[in-house]
Amino acid sequence: MADIEHLKSLQAVRERANQVLEAATRNELNHFSYHPKKMDEVAEYVAGIINRDFGPSSFDKIPPHGRWQHFEIGAIPRVDQLIQGWQEGGCDKVEITRRLIDLFFVAVLLDAGAGDFWQFTEPGTGNKYGRSEGIAVAALYMFKAGAFSSGLGDKETVDGQGLVTLDIETFRKNFQITPDNEIIGDVSRVSLLNNVGQSFLNLPEIFGSTGRPGKLVDYILEHRDGKTELHYEVLWGTLQKALLPAWPKNRTQVAGVPIGDAWPLEILAKLNKGKTSENNTSNIQPFHKLTQWLAYSLSVPFVRVLGLEWTNMELGTGLPEYRNGGLFVDKGVLVLRDHVLKEGQANSKQETPSFDATSDVIVEWRAMTVALLDKLHGTVSDRFAQQGVKITMAQMLEAGTWKGGRELAAKYRPSTKSSPIVIQGDGTLF
Repeated sequence: MADIEHLKSLQAVRERANQVLEAATRNELNHFSYHPKKMDEVAEYVAGIINRDFGPSSFDKIPPHGRWQHFEIGAIPRVDQLIQGWQEGGCDKVEITRRLIDLFFVAVLLDAGAGDFWQFTEPGTGNKYGRSEGIAVAALYMFKAGAFSSGLGDKETVDGQGLVTLDIETFRKNFQITPDNEIIGDVSRVSLLNNVGQSFLNLPEIFGSTGRPGKLVDYILEHRDGKTELHYEVLWGTLQKALLPAWPKNRTQVAGVPIGDAWPLEILAKLNKGKTSENNTSNIQPFHKLTQWLAYSLSVPFVRVLGLEWTNMELGTGLPEYRNGGLFVDKGVLVLRDHVLKEGQANSKQETPSFDATSDVIVEWRAMTVALLDKLHGTVSDRFAQQGVKITMAQMLEAGTWKGGRELAAKYRPSTKSSPIVIQGDGTLF
């Protein structure tokens, strides 16, 4: 089972992706050609965005890639407003952190691609928000309404029974879903939260008798070193333990064990042909993207509210989703081979190609995205180090690559702002 446990780790994500990158340098990829000389242009572009938005004196204000800032779309400090209300209600810092973890958990798990057209109209302001920010704001209002709570505690909390009993009608009402305002994968999203709620209830040693995600705070604090340092690997292992049983059953399993966002990849099978492992897992590329996005997001309240620090957070990788991946396609680092492009265009019946989320094309693209983000971070961080500035991977994702990918999508595909390769998913993977 050691090889299965390895596939669940952050180290395996990076290790396997680097194998794919090595194959790319030999022009051995099945679906893409790799143009490494274009990486300097990408580094200049990403560094330029970071300088534009945070230079020359605000680099220390770059947030790590996380959900917090999505709640603040429109320059409205919605999280701070929540915290202020909780403080006035008598909550201490630990309880405030628990409530933020409650909120962030559901808001991240709902944060797969919304599609190009769904929008949430905010009560009071009338502002309309789509994509990740729209999902964040909708989830916040749904949280405030008590829709994730069973009613056993304060309504602005989340518990396992509240998630288990969440139904599609409640979700659609709170997310303002109508035939004219559809979101991708609404049924899948609700089913995921139902499953996660049951998983929380099955782990009372972590989430307490009510299966409250916010009890993760107490668990992490109990496993810290000294007074101020928290183990990122403890957070990671805990999230994997909670979420792996909850992911859809159609995800990869090895020897009957679910391994989450990890998929067979033809190029890895070719590279490792003849090699043996206990369960023949050498052809599988793990990503654990949504769990990594969750881990990055959950880490922030511990820092901002409790004033604590994380060790080994650099184990987290770049996130292989369509904004980061689209950056490398739009900048010409990765180019679909001609026959693959034609296949994708036949799938979409449009100029922009599309493929199923678990297809070998998308898995290869995601693997290259992880490895290229590492290379890019090395170059970008070296550039800023010359200015005496440290840029972490989580900061580069937030202030540079994710934002850069989105801006390129708006530039090249203004009518949809979609990725250069459309991913056909069920609302639980990206």
